[in-house]
Amino acid sequence: MSQSGIIDPAKQAQWSEWYVEHLRIMNTVEGIDSAVRFQTTTAGWPPSLAMYSIRSPEVFHDPYYLKIRGMGPWVDLIDKRFYQRNLFDAVHPIHDNLVAPDVPANAALVVTDQTQPVLNVSGIDFLWLKSVGLDQSTPYRGIAVVPAAQIASISHHPEIAVYV
Repeated sequence: MSQSGIIDPAKQAQWSEWYVEHLRIMNTVEGIDSAVRFQTTTAGWPPSLAMYSIRSPEVFHDPYYLKIRGMGPWVDLIDKRFYQRNLFDAVHPIHDNLVAPDVPANAALVVTDQTQPVLNVSGIDFLWLKSVGLDQSTPYRGIAVVPAAQIASISHHPEIAVYV
């Protein structure tokens, strides 16, 4: 997962357009099975979260990946408070090929960072991810897809960010 934000809100629309193309290109890297971006307005959380499903950490050494990765022309506008890259592995894998969850238009991705893979919030069954590489800014990250009807009841939970 790559988290970020930019320091110039007036350029948000342009950055979002750039990101669509960036994710398309990232999906052409051998070993990257999916790339999707989410955004949040949850205070204190990185406004942008890009989730990549990779087959192995070796993808980070691929010459093509090294050529196209990063923020490109946006590097000088990236808000350093939010820029983090974390490599996660599922604590209890559902299956061998874990890919980013499908988040339909009538749902959201909820995210929590914890020191242990535990956070009890009624109605949310987190998939717990253990930080295993890159910045390792959190020991564990819980993610879950929740329907739109449930978002209002959790949107003010202090330990959860809601990404769409």
